[in-house]
Amino acid sequence: MDIAINMINAEQPILPINTPASLDISSFGGDIFGENTPDPLRFGFRRKLSAHAGGGSHNPIAPDQIQPLAQQILQLTDPPFNKRCLYVHIPFCRVRCTYCSFFEYASSQRLIDDYFAALMVELKYKAAQPWTQAAPFQAVYIGGGTPTDLTAAQIKQLGTMIRHHFPLASDCELTLEGRINRFSDEMFESALEGGFNRFSFGVQSFDTQVRRKAKRLDDRDIVLKRVSELAATDQAPIVIDLLYGLPYQNLDVWQQDLNDFLDSGTHGVDLYQLIEMGNTPMGKMVEQGRLPEPADTMTKASMFEMGVDYMAKHHLRRLSVNHWARDNRERSCYNSLAKTTAEVLPLGAGAGGNVGGYGYMQHRKLERYMDDVNSQRIPLAMMVKSSPHAAVNTAIKAGFDRGVIIAKQLDKQAGWPLFSFCMPLFQQWQQHGFVEIEQLGHHRYLNLTLAGQFWAVTLAQALIQVITTATVKAQS
Repeated sequence: MDIAINMINAEQPILPINTPASLDISSFGGDIFGENTPDPLRFGFRRKLSAHAGGGSHNPIAPDQIQPLAQQILQLTDPPFNKRCLYVHIPFCRVRCTYCSFFEYASSQRLIDDYFAALMVELKYKAAQPWTQAAPFQAVYIGGGTPTDLTAAQIKQLGTMIRHHFPLASDCELTLEGRINRFSDEMFESALEGGFNRFSFGVQSFDTQVRRKAKRLDDRDIVLKRVSELAATDQAPIVIDLLYGLPYQNLDVWQQDLNDFLDSGTHGVDLYQLIEMGNTPMGKMVEQGRLPEPADTMTKASMFEMGVDYMAKHHLRRLSVNHWARDNRERSCYNSLAKTTAEVLPLGAGAGGNVGGYGYMQHRKLERYMDDVNSQRIPLAMMVKSSPHAAVNTAIKAGFDRGVIIAKQLDKQAGWPLFSFCMPLFQQWQQHGFVEIEQLGHHRYLNLTLAGQFWAVTLAQALIQVITTATVKAQS
């Protein structure tokens, strides 16, 4: 008997039609509204708790149902399809950065070789499925870990296999993530020959002291020289990540990081706030007095303000609240699509994704992953049915990420006038300096202020929580 497959229906109302015309905000407090302060950028909320907003409740699939359901979903060929992406995970690093809570496996060539062989088996299997071949992929992202810990030959093979086996859009963005350390000319050329057309490097900071204390490899001059060389080839967009709030990274150091980025000639930059997550080497080192405290929220807010002002003064094009492009070559397609209703097919140990209204998490343990692949099973550790509000939650997160919620788009995803329903909350946020409500004819927008951009994840999570709470009340 077939297992029912529940696709996300964007037209399904998230609340019953007898819901009140506007939200009752009387039961909510400062964790939702923020603080009424003259300086909402620095004092709007106590602190940022997460790098990403959550997406509401999910229903786990029983372990004995995961394989048959996943197999059935991959047999789907009926349109329409959402935009689609491919994510490939390489779970190896030679060094664990002090701020990282995702370290999985130390790089070992023998272990990498065994893993890569299994990855190629999974790649060919999933590429051959009817769902995969039914529509083109708009973006591919190779993340980790440190994907550049693969050999040059493996990187070339990975790109070649993806291009050969997957139906890619003619302008498909293929991103290889990694470190500058040991990223040689041979590796760069092999990646280009494999079809990679975008490169993202985790610089975090150019400052030598900051880098050494964070266990980043190579000093400032080496990193700056190498990213400049790669950008100067003009072969593909070279994008870097900068992290603000690290130990020893004061405002002067951060200013120099911004200057170094601009001088490097790289095509794009992400400015990410350090989120002090538990169980990291940094946290333990701070407790033991071996590292100074990282920047507090007020200082990080000042760093964000400096970054936004710097990019505007130097006429870089803003693609999201934390990403800028020097020119039109940098599109950041995967990062943009993955925050929408696009479906993401996962490959590799520890990879996550979503297809057909279900979320996936593949085995993190290499032994489990390779055993499943070698036994011709989909290597899933977990599978969940997405919340019926998933499309709306995703629209909210995507809107806050780009700095604006568009009423028509939000209402279309919800299937009813959700923007108007949430107006009391939006008005409260406007009073507190996080947003500006704009009406142009019959078009309405919720624009994030500078403070709202800094607290974008917090605001998105608050809005999702409010809608979820209202849903429960309406259905009780």
